[in-house]
Amino acid sequence: MTTLKAGDKAPNFSAKDQDGNVHELNDYKGHKLVVFFYPKANTPGCTAEACNLRDNEKTFEEKGYKILGVSADSAKRQQNFKNKYDLPFPLLADEDKSVIEAFGVWGPKKFMGKEYDGIHRITFIIDENGVIEEVISKVKTKTHADQILG
Repeated sequence: MTTLKAGDKAPNFSAKDQDGNVHELNDYKGHKLVVFFYPKANTPGCTAEACNLRDNEKTFEEKGYKILGVSADSAKRQQNFKNKYDLPFPLLADEDKSVIEAFGVWGPKKFMGKEYDGIHRITFIIDENGVIEEVISKVKTKTHADQILG
């Protein structure tokens, strides 16, 4: 699980979004970046989280933030999720889990008494120079924008 904390350099990453466009950490130099990891597109918690961020997009933009969503879903699933909920930010299809593992958000989880490995719902706020400002590990899906913009 994640050992990254505020003050650490964000891992350099490279992954394709729902449309096949490659995104790298360097693309966001000079911007604050919100990278939110979510377990699975189109599930209730992930939908609430993504839609809350979408609904606050203007505020994020005004404050100089860019947003990237990341899960291990296929590009097609990410595209369906993005289109269905009119999400204004890219969703990385990290099927090989390279970004997920670089940020350390893959690990043991418990759901309804079962243990399994999966993606933990964690958000990283990265400053204009690629340094992690904050790690939010107790994400409130319906009010996540407030947690970030505080």
